[in-house]
Amino acid sequence: MSEETPNKIRVLLVDDHPMVREGLQSMLTAPDIEVVGQAGSGREAIELFKRLDPDVTLMDIRMPDMDGLDALQAINSLNLTTRVIIITTYRSTAYLLRALAGGAAGFVLKDIPREDLLNTVRAVARGESRVDREFLQNVLRNLDDSPEDEPDEAPLLLEPLTPREMDVLRLLVEGLTNQGIAHTLVLSPATVKSYLQTVFKKLDVSDRTQAAVKAIRLGLVK
Repeated sequence: MSEETPNKIRVLLVDDHPMVREGLQSMLTAPDIEVVGQAGSGREAIELFKRLDPDVTLMDIRMPDMDGLDALQAINSLNLTTRVIIITTYRSTAYLLRALAGGAAGFVLKDIPREDLLNTVRAVARGESRVDREFLQNVLRNLDDSPEDEPDEAPLLLEPLTPREMDVLRLLVEGLTNQGIAHTLVLSPATVKSYLQTVFKKLDVSDRTQAAVKAIRLGLVK
C-alpha cells in the first residue's frame, strides 16, 4: 500500500525529553520529510545513525550519557553522512562555537517557528548551513567587544591567506563540514583537508574552534 518516495528527507530526532521529540515530529509533518527514528541520548543516537543512515539529524545538547556536542564529534570520526542541526534552548556562545567547529550544519533555538524549522531542515539537506541569525549576530558582537581576551594579538597574519584558503575559512565559520566545503567549492575532501591544515598553520591555531574565533576577531570573516 505504501509507495516509495526516494526524495523524502530522512530525519532523526535526538532529545532526552520524549515530549520535545514528539513536538518536533509533529512540526516536521510534511510531504517531503520523514522522521525515521528517535533517540534519548547521544550514545543511543550514534547507534541509530549507523543503522538508519538519516539525511539530517536534529540534536539537543544537554543529554544524559553523552551530550549532543560529544555525539557530533563521534559522528564525524565515523565519517557518517548525516548532517547535524543542533537545536537547543541555550543561547551559549561556547555551545555555538563548539557546534560550528565540530561540523554542525545548523544551530537553532527551540522556539523556532515551524516554517523556519522546515526550511532549515530542507536547506541543510541540500548541503547548506543554517544558524539562528539573531543569536549569531549577538555572538559576533560579543567577540568583537572582547579584545582583552587576546591583547597582544597582531592585527595582520605573518603570511596572508590565498583567496581559496579564505573561501575554505568562510565556509568553516559558517559551520560546513569538510564534505560540505568540498561540495560547495567543487573540491575533493582530501584537498579541503589540506587547505584547512594550511589555514590552521597560518592562523597559528590547532583546531576548527580556534580558527573560527580567530578569523572573526581578526575581521577575516564577518
